[in-house]
Amino acid sequence: MKSHQIKTAKTGYIVISIILCIFGIVLIAVPKFSIKALGIISGVILVLFGLVKLVGYFSKDLYRLAFQYDLALGGLLILLGAIILMNPSSLMNFICIALGIYILSDGLFKVQIAIDSKRFGIKKWWAILICAIISAILGFVLMFRPNEGSSVITVLMGVALLFEGILNLLTVITAVKISKNTPSDVVEIEFSDDL
Repeated sequence: MKSHQIKTAKTGYIVISIILCIFGIVLIAVPKFSIKALGIISGVILVLFGLVKLVGYFSKDLYRLAFQYDLALGGLLILLGAIILMNPSSLMNFICIALGIYILSDGLFKVQIAIDSKRFGIKKWWAILICAIISAILGFVLMFRPNEGSSVITVLMGVALLFEGILNLLTVITAVKISKNTPSDVVEIEFSDDL
C-alpha cells in the first residue's frame, strides 16, 4: 500500500478524534441534549469512524501498531451505527451499551498497543496506556450505568467520548509512522554456505 493511504487513514483518525472530543464536550456542557439528536449524531459518528478504521487497517504504516485491530472494530462500529440510525430516538439504553462496549474494547486493545509501543521505543507509550485504562473504565461504567436521569447519562457519555477522542488522537499521533519508502511485506534474506 502507498503512503497516501496511511496519510488518509491518519488524517481521518485525527478528524474523527477531534469530533469525538468536541461532541463529548458538548454533551458535558449541555446535559439536556435531545435524545433523538444524540442518537443520530452517535450513529453517524460510529459509521464514519468505522469506515476510517477500515481504511486504517488496509493501510500499512511503518510500525503497524495503531491500526492492527481496526478490521473487526471498524465492522462493529459500522454495524452499531447503522442500528442506532434505524431508530435514534428510542434506543438510549442501546446507545449507552453499544458505546460502552466499543469504548471498553478499544481501551483494552489500546493497552496492548501501548505495551507494543514501548517495545518499539515510542517515548509516549505511557500516555497511551493511561488514556487507554481511563477509557476502558469509562466504557465499563457507561455499559453498566446506574439508573440515573438522562442528564447524568449524557454527561457520563460526554466524558467517555472525550477520553475516547483523546486516546485515539494520542495513539494515531504517536504510533503511526509514515515512511516515504513504505516497506513491503517481503523480507529478502541471503544465505551463505560458507560455514
